[in-house]
Amino acid sequence: MTRRLLEVCVEDAHGIAAAVAGGADRIELCAALDVGGLTPPASLVRAAAQAPLPVHLLARPRAGGFVHDAANRALVADDIRTAAEAGLAGIVIGASLRDHRLDRETLAAWIALARDLGAARGRPLSLTLHRAFDLVPDLPVALETAVALGFDRILTSGGQPQAVDAVPMLTTLVERAAGRIVILAGSGVSATTLPAILASGVTEVHASCRAPLPEQDETLTRFRFSPATAKATDVETVAGLITMLRAAET
Repeated sequence: MTRRLLEVCVEDAHGIAAAVAGGADRIELCAALDVGGLTPPASLVRAAAQAPLPVHLLARPRAGGFVHDAANRALVADDIRTAAEAGLAGIVIGASLRDHRLDRETLAAWIALARDLGAARGRPLSLTLHRAFDLVPDLPVALETAVALGFDRILTSGGQPQAVDAVPMLTTLVERAAGRIVILAGSGVSATTLPAILASGVTEVHASCRAPLPEQDETLTRFRFSPATAKATDVETVAGLITMLRAAET
């Protein structure tokens, strides 16, 4: 039987509880999902550490691209320490050069730190390369870089904004990975797109599983304390994807 896993990206305590209640296999802990996710606050990290399933911390210090100066590289290093000290299962990191190729030097330094911290606590940190990967000029070449660096998985939409539009590339990546690294398909994963995405051969998928909230307080929206269309992790959406994934296991 091929085990298929669902990672749910969440940005608050409600999201953690919904992912657990819906039966998710793993959590990616973030903030600011509307800009692709940023590093969550330490208070949320501590709360997530109590969850009964693996939690991976997204270390992304700012919105925008993935070319990091010394100050931001130091922030990510500190985020890795935070994840290890809190007892989380893994980290999600990525860094680019100005031409969008992976920044091997920066990634190698972060991975070395993660390995040292994992050894110190007696349990390695799982290493996921985030969607900086989707911006590289040659995805199969970048896959080999990720393998050489020692990543456990790559979160990718196959180089397109939505994973369902990159099924041929996802298929190629799964074939090239050949069991050396996991291809974690994300971006636009839903009950509608999941069958096509699974046809690529991926065994892990990543989704926000968010649904629109009821009408928001107009005053909060007017003061920009709340977005006009707010969303939250939805238990039923999580459970629905889990049901589909279990049915797809062979």
